[in-house]
Amino acid sequence: MALLECNFVSYSLEHGVNITVTLPTLSSCDFADNPCHTPRAKYPVLYLLHGKGNDYQSWLRYTGIGRLAEEQQIAVVTFSCGNRFYLNCPNHENYFDFLEQELPEFVSGNFPISDRPEDRYLAGLSMGGYGTLIHALSCPAQYAAFGAFSSPVRTVTASQEISGAPDVLALLDGLQKAGGKMPQAYLACGTEDSLFADNRELEEAFASRGVPHVWHAVPGYAHEWRFWDMEIVRFLDWLKKEVRTDAYAPLPLHKI
Repeated sequence: MALLECNFVSYSLEHGVNITVTLPTLSSCDFADNPCHTPRAKYPVLYLLHGKGNDYQSWLRYTGIGRLAEEQQIAVVTFSCGNRFYLNCPNHENYFDFLEQELPEFVSGNFPISDRPEDRYLAGLSMGGYGTLIHALSCPAQYAAFGAFSSPVRTVTASQEISGAPDVLALLDGLQKAGGKMPQAYLACGTEDSLFADNRELEEAFASRGVPHVWHAVPGYAHEWRFWDMEIVRFLDWLKKEVRTDAYAPLPLHKI
C-alpha cells in the first residue's frame, strides 16, 4: 500500500487540515506478473471518521485498515475533525461542507480515486459514527453505503458540544417521507457499550420503518478499539460481497 499524508489549506475550514490517503499498490506477490504502477481503474473510496478525542491517524494506529485497503483494493481517506461532530460550526469551521464537497473534490482531483457516488462509502466510530449517520441521511445521493459503529444516536452528547446538532432519527423520518433512496446501511455496537441502548434504538427505528440494514450486536465488547478493529473487517467484507460494483470488486483479495 501507499500511505500518503497531506496538509492543505481548506476553504471550508479556513485553516490547514491534515489528511491521510491509503492507496492500494503493488506487493511482493506481484513481482512475477508483469508488475505496473498504473491502476487498471480508479479506486473506490472509503471516508473513515474518527471518534471524539482522536485524530486522522487513529484508525491507522489502532486497526489493520492499511492491510485491509490493500487486500480489498479500496482507497481509504481519513482527516482530523477535532471534536466538531462533522458539522458546520459558528467559528467558520464548516466540517459538514468539507466532507461533502471539498474533500472529495481534493481527493479525486489529486489521486486515482473515483468521484462517482456509487464508488463512495462512509464509516465511523463513536462521534464518527454520529457523523456518518448525519452525512449519509442528509446527503444520501453521495454514498453507496455507510457503516456506523458505536454511535451516539441522540443529540444529547452532540448538543453539549455544538448547539443545534441534527437528530438522527428525525433525519431518517425525513428521508423516508421524501421518498429518497437510502444508502445501504451497516450498524454495529458491542452489548457492553454505554451507547448500546442508543444503537439498539437506531436499529429498531430502521426495522420498524422497513429500511434494509445489517445489524451486529456483539456480546462482550464495550466502547473499544478491539471491537472497531473487528467490525471494519466485517464492514469491508460486506461491501465487497454485497455492495461494490467497481472494477476491483469481483477480484479475489489482493495477496500481500
